[in-house]
Amino acid sequence: MENKSKAETFIGFAMKAGKFRSGQNTLATLKKAYLILVCETAAENTKTLAVKYAAKYRCSAYRTLGVSLSNLAHKDGIKIAAITDLSLAKAVAGNSAPYLTEISSGI
Repeated sequence: MENKSKAETFIGFAMKAGKFRSGQNTLATLKKAYLILVCETAAENTKTLAVKYAAKYRCSAYRTLGVSLSNLAHKDGIKIAAITDLSLAKAVAGNSAPYLTEISSGI
């Protein structure tokens, strides 16, 4: 049995609850997001877009470290995502070490 980080576990909870949205087009249509996640392997434009969305939704943006966002979410092809539940976003941000680092703080 593999050990998961707490952040990975909370991302899984958000996915099961339907509070995890991925993809640039999906993030553009959201009314509110509480946490933006971007993969370390994403293009610079995507990382810039994550900071832009963090400012738009007045939330924090985090970048993965040493692991792809696809591995954390156990879903292929994810480069940018949002968590749309406040308590789950706080749980992921509060337990972000060692896989996530903050690139933009909430406004």
